Amino acid sequence: FDAINYLGYPFSISENFQMRNTHKTISQSIEILDAILELGHKTNKEVVTYISMGFGNPYGDPWSVEIVGEWTEKLAGMGVKILSLSDTVGTSTPEVIRQLFSELIPRYPDIEFGAHLHTPPSTWHEKVDAAFSGGCRRFDGAIQGFGGCPMAKDELTGNMPTEKMLSYFTANKIDTGVNWMAFEAAFNKAKELFSRYY
Repeated sequence: FDAINYLGYPFSISENFQMRNTHKTISQSIEILDAILELGHKTNKEVVTYISMGFGNPYGDPWSVEIVGEWTEKLAGMGVKILSLSDTVGTSTPEVIRQLFSELIPRYPDIEFGAHLHTPPSTWHEKVDAAFSGGCRRFDGAIQGFGGCPMAKDELTGNMPTEKMLSYFTANKIDTGVNWMAFEAAFNKAKELFSRYY
């Protein structure tokens, strides 16, 4: 635990997805998040709160930009300082991504907003570009897009590939601070492991 810098919790504004993902209701999840925030404060860990289904909802639960804004206000009131909007099943559009970040970031200057995007191979670029142009500067990724949500309807939808994001930032002359030799070593090791076990 001492070696960990961040604690994360997948809070969902979809009651259906919260139950599927954590077997908790939204009300129960708020209590859990509050306890994690308190633990983070006591142990000097940063807490990353994810808004799952942040860009839409395929389960029929109510969703709108306004609902995301209302939950952001509630979470800000709880003391959330890092908030990652999550495209949990890869159904977001660039328009919604850009709109949410461009509206929320200036409204909550004390919160660091992040993008946790899932995507099929064909739409990664437009999603990263929409988030970045909307003002987002914190991005989650996974080498080769490995993993993702088992509830995504499209088997090609996975996590945002780290190497694709880095190619976008490099092409746009954006300094990421990445140690390229270390990343190449990690990429090659991951590729070896994935081919062996997956």
